[in-house]
Amino acid sequence: MGTLRLETTLTVAAIALVVGGCLLVLSPFLSALLWAVILTFSTWGLHERLLHKLGGRATLAALVMTLGLVTVLVVPLVAVTLTLGDNLRNLTTAARHVLDTGMPAAPLWFSRVPLLGASFTEYWDGLREAHGANGDDLLAWLETQAAPISRWLLARGLAFGQALLQLTLVVLVAFFLYRDGAAAAVRLRAGIERLAGQRARGLLDLAGQTVRGVVYGLLGTALAQALLAVIGFAVAGVPGPMVLGLLIFGLSIIPFGPPLVWLPASLWLLHEGQPGWAIFMFVWGLVLISSIDNVLRPYLISQGTTLPFVLVLLGVIGGLLGFGFIGIFLGPTLLAVGFAMLREWTRNQTAPALEGPAPPAG
Repeated sequence: MGTLRLETTLTVAAIALVVGGCLLVLSPFLSALLWAVILTFSTWGLHERLLHKLGGRATLAALVMTLGLVTVLVVPLVAVTLTLGDNLRNLTTAARHVLDTGMPAAPLWFSRVPLLGASFTEYWDGLREAHGANGDDLLAWLETQAAPISRWLLARGLAFGQALLQLTLVVLVAFFLYRDGAAAAVRLRAGIERLAGQRARGLLDLAGQTVRGVVYGLLGTALAQALLAVIGFAVAGVPGPMVLGLLIFGLSIIPFGPPLVWLPASLWLLHEGQPGWAIFMFVWGLVLISSIDNVLRPYLISQGTTLPFVLVLLGVIGGLLGFGFIGIFLGPTLLAVGFAMLREWTRNQTAPALEGPAPPAG
C-alpha cells in the first residue's frame, strides 16, 4: 500500500513538473496563442464552409483563412504606419518652421473653446513667455527635453516591434489551428471530460458561446463605429480619416471612448472656419458613431451568451484591467462559466425544497 501511494505521489509530481515546465516555456507566447485561439474559434464557421468548397483540402483552406487574417490585421497596420510616417514628416517640417520663426502667439480659436479656452490660451502664452518668442530660446529649451523624448520614442518603437512580432506569431499559429484545430479540439474535450465528467461538455459549450458572443459584440460594434467614423471624417474633410477611424476602433471598448476622437475633429472644423461641417460632424458622431453602441453591442453579445449584460460589461472592464487586452475576452468567459456553475449549484440545492415534503405512505 505504501509503495502504491509513493508511486502515485511521484506520478502526480512528475505530471505537475512537466505541466509547469511547458507553461514556463510558452509563457512569453501565451498572449499570442490565446489571440490565435480566439480568432480561429470565432471564424471557424467560415473556415468549415471554405473547407467544404475546397473539397476537404485542409492545408489550402488554412492558407486561405490565414491570408484573410493577414489582410484584415496586417494590411491596415501597415497603411496606418505609412500614414503616420507622412504625418511625422509634416510635423517635423512644422517644428522646424517654429524654430526658425519663433513660437507664435496663441491661436484665436483657443479662446472660443467652451470652458477650457481661457486655460488653453493662458498656458500657451505662459509657455511662450517662459521660453522666449524667438527660435534660439525655444531651441535651447527643446535641447533639454531631447533625452526624455528620445527615451520615449525608443520605448514606443520597441513596443511597436514587439506588437508586430506578436501579430506575426498570431497569424502563424492560426494557420496550424485552422489545419489541425478539429483534432486538437476533440482531444481537449476528451481530456476535460475525463477530469470533470459529462458536466464539462456544457461548460465548454458555454465558454465557446460566450467567447463568440463577446468577439462578435465588441469587434462587430468597434468595426461598425470605425467605418461610420471614417465615412463621416472623409465627408467632412477631416485629415487622416483612416488613422482616426483606427483610434475609434481601439477606443470603442471604453465607455465614451469614440467622443474622444470625433469631438476634437468637430472643434478642428470649427477652428478652420467651417461651422456647417463642424455641426455635421458633431451630429454624425453623436447620433451614429456613439449611439450605435447602445443598440448593436447588447444585441450581438446576447446572441452568443445568456450572461446578463452588466456582468459582460464588468467582465470586459475587469478582464482588461487584470489581464491586459486579451482580458476583454477572458473576463466575460470566466464570469459566464462561474455564473453557470453557481446557477447549477443553487438549482440543485433548492430543488428538494421546491418539491415539498413527500406524501404520506398508503
